[in-house]
Amino acid sequence: MKQNEHLVLGKTNTLIIDRLTTPGAYMMAQDGNDVLLPGPYLTKEMKEGDLLDVFVYTDSEDRLVSTTLIPVAQLDEFAFFECVDVAPFGAFMNWGLSKDLLVPNMFQKTPFKVGDRRYLRVVYDERTHRLVGTEKLGDFFERRVKGLKPNQEVKISIISKTPLGFKCIVEGKYEGLIYHNDIFEEIKLGDERTAFIKTIRSDGNIDLNLRKPGLKKSGGSSDKVLQLIKENGGNMPYNYKSDAQLIKDVFNLSKKDFKRSLTTLVDAGKIEVKDTGIYLKD
Repeated sequence: MKQNEHLVLGKTNTLIIDRLTTPGAYMMAQDGNDVLLPGPYLTKEMKEGDLLDVFVYTDSEDRLVSTTLIPVAQLDEFAFFECVDVAPFGAFMNWGLSKDLLVPNMFQKTPFKVGDRRYLRVVYDERTHRLVGTEKLGDFFERRVKGLKPNQEVKISIISKTPLGFKCIVEGKYEGLIYHNDIFEEIKLGDERTAFIKTIRSDGNIDLNLRKPGLKKSGGSSDKVLQLIKENGGNMPYNYKSDAQLIKDVFNLSKKDFKRSLTTLVDAGKIEVKDTGIYLKD
């Protein structure tokens, strides 16, 4: 470990124990500035001269303080936080420290309620000189997409649900979207997944698909439908006319893929489709 040259607010710092006192240990950077590590975070093994990794933030009186606890996210990082309290001026989020992270009203997209999980970025507020959370992430995404192209596999984080689909962070720095009509499986906020680029738009946003481009799904879809029919006693009350949303909910398939699968199974002599449903053939 290498000792920090300076104290860095909102980040893990490697500091030396300069002196032990009744309130705790004073942790020093190379430039001679120090910060208190309160007594509850000390162990019997810690002694003067030891190097420790501590997170530096401010206490309720805006004084610098440190902790050996690791927060949900550090300065300029994204993460999901849970709302634990609401005040007239903002919401307080649990970020794993004794002091909760404030999200001022001006940094909220919609009002917060206790129990809400929101995807936030930890930022430094120039007005108050404090660490705060913000839900307004647009300014933090890179708009010039480099090194990515259509059909490429990328890593994504699902961050919010919108009327169009699910917003994602792509490769940790770009904004992406999976449209509802391209989703045929359960996804949840906070999911970390692999996706494929459909389109890179002129505004820097990326349209995504969870399916690999060009991958033929009919065989796999047919097998899935056949297996579900077997698991349900050899018949199910669905056919070519069934509602698309119902098909998506039950089979995790688009109606187009479902109809194609039925036709494949009928042609193979494995099922019979009637007005009353799908039936296995002996």
